[in-house]
Amino acid sequence: MKVNKRYRLSYTSRAQEIVNQMTLEEKVHLMSGRVSMEQMMEDFSNGKHYNWIPYPAGGNERLGVPEMKFVDGPRGVVSGNSTCFPVTVARGATFDKDLEQRIGRAIAKEIRAHGGNLFGGVCINLPRNPGWGRSQEVYGEDSFHLGAMGSALVKGVQEENVIACIKHYAFNSMENARFKVNVKADKRTEREVYLAHFKDCIDAGAACVMSAYNLYQGVHCGHSDYLLNQVLKDEWDFDGFVISDFIWGVKDTVEAANGGMDIEMCHTKYFGEKLVEAVKNGQVSEETINKAALRIVRTLLAFTEADNKEYSRYLIGCKEHIALALEAAEKSMTLLKNDQNVLPFSKEKTKRIAVIGKLGNQENIGDHGSSRVFPKYVVTPLEGIKKIAANSEVMFCDGQDLLKAKELAKTADAVVFVVGYNHDDEGEFIGNVDDMNTSQIIGEGHRFAVGGDRKGSLGLKRDEIELIKEVGPLNKNSVVVLIGGSMIMIEEWKSDVSSILMAYYPGMEGGTAIAKTLFGDVNPGGKLPFVVPTHESDLPQTDWEATEITYEYYHGYTKLEKEGKSPSLPFGFGLSYTTFSISNAKFEVRDNQIIASCEVENTGSCEGDEVVQMYVGFSQSKIDRPVKVLRGFERVSLKPGEKKVVNIACPIEKIKWFNPDTNKWELEMMDYEIYIGNSSDSKDLIAGKVSISSLM
Repeated sequence: MKVNKRYRLSYTSRAQEIVNQMTLEEKVHLMSGRVSMEQMMEDFSNGKHYNWIPYPAGGNERLGVPEMKFVDGPRGVVSGNSTCFPVTVARGATFDKDLEQRIGRAIAKEIRAHGGNLFGGVCINLPRNPGWGRSQEVYGEDSFHLGAMGSALVKGVQEENVIACIKHYAFNSMENARFKVNVKADKRTEREVYLAHFKDCIDAGAACVMSAYNLYQGVHCGHSDYLLNQVLKDEWDFDGFVISDFIWGVKDTVEAANGGMDIEMCHTKYFGEKLVEAVKNGQVSEETINKAALRIVRTLLAFTEADNKEYSRYLIGCKEHIALALEAAEKSMTLLKNDQNVLPFSKEKTKRIAVIGKLGNQENIGDHGSSRVFPKYVVTPLEGIKKIAANSEVMFCDGQDLLKAKELAKTADAVVFVVGYNHDDEGEFIGNVDDMNTSQIIGEGHRFAVGGDRKGSLGLKRDEIELIKEVGPLNKNSVVVLIGGSMIMIEEWKSDVSSILMAYYPGMEGGTAIAKTLFGDVNPGGKLPFVVPTHESDLPQTDWEATEITYEYYHGYTKLEKEGKSPSLPFGFGLSYTTFSISNAKFEVRDNQIIASCEVENTGSCEGDEVVQMYVGFSQSKIDRPVKVLRGFERVSLKPGEKKVVNIACPIEKIKWFNPDTNKWELEMMDYEIYIGNSSDSKDLIAGKVSISSLM
């Protein structure tokens, strides 16, 4: 049974009958998380981790209403010892919607095997600056791409009748100041850049939304009548329920309830008895409680009764899901440089391999905050290389001793530098909250590491830059493998090595995927889900400790293009071990869509994947618009000599602009530039035009 919106709404009458039989206290109970700090601490003291089991909220045994059972994400199921997929930004680099939907199904199966029914891991915030500590939890910098990939995850999760929760709504892209910062934006920036992808996921059927900690336009997002009631529930016709971000997502009983908050998570501090009292004294109407209760009951009944399948605990970390995690890691590998086709290394000729850099033998799967997954094992890059190059001598040096590193590089047939970040450098951060005792408890028990937004430069650490510059030129068969959760600057050292591979945080089988890519068992087909600038100053500058900040319309590749600045590497860029040609491009308007098509041929000697990208340009516009924006993509696999026709459709709705004067989306009647190719760089695109001359 597909639990789509129409199906969910069919439960409205029955849900209303149940709500009508409830006391005020029972209805408020539905809106209440049930995991106390004491329970959390008891788990921690028993050697368990955050969200070891699904966290319950609400429920009503008397009337047959199931509990909501929350499981966090997004790189897999946080509960127990589950499959650890690559982080979301790595999966964004695959540009593979089908793969992401399959990952959603696998995650949902493991949630159901744990006894959960809600996945709180569809993270789709847009990083204004890639230094945001939780950039690894989202797909990249582009709103359209976020919406498309997030929608695929939503669909996959809900195909297994698990509620998909999208987060953090909205404007949450600063970590250190997330509890205090007030974000401001003009109406076009709000709708076109920061809310559009949330709307895409709602349209895809997402049945739950988590609010953000930060303030927007002076109001806490968890209290925001504008965001939760006016936009989400009224304008977008959202039929599901809203939950707060944990512990600090609600700051006031009356403001949150009247502002549209349906469930306070993960414990009850401001709802519960305080909310009952607020209703009795007239500060919150019982009708407001009734509406929240209806949304909760309707959604939980629809998903619970959609099937009666049993999900065995065998599914948790099963070999099929681990194989899927490996596939995702392989497809995410993004080749940024490959002079003289140094990669792939030959297994026969590469007898001595030097792996240099402290991250080479670390189990490095991403940050240690709420998204941390605890798999049964993790394959490090060093372990992966030793396994794939089993007949070679593999030597390791952490890079701290430059003389030793130089000697190894001189005598090796190939050098693999593994550098970048780990959970100490970026990730979720607890601090700057009004309840520091709670913060300390969570921090200690949850084992949060330093994390936070990146400190200082967006490049590598100085010792790693020195290592590459000193040792890289000593061996022409050299590759830098970059580990990290978002863009890493390469300008200072990129000429000192022959090849660069972006591996992100590649999950439990990451070391295997890296090694298979380096030695040609896998042909890299990932594409950058962000631009790599030549200068950090080309990006929006951010004070990570700000109490107030204005988000501008332009960021990432659209900002560089608008200002005429060439990047080091464009959005959507990624090399391959084979070559592709894109030809015979055609563009037309049909059935309220812009259709772009082309022929893609593998002109090289090995099988590979190409990501065909469609962009729309607005040079004829009478208003300020980007040079061009991504409006479609498809990943295609081709054998040597094989040719396929790729068709990409962009709904006309997706080229409208939001008019703040009329508060409506409007379509300009004009010629639009349409581009198709394999990166956002004009030299990688075929250009054409379509004309829109009447309302569609």
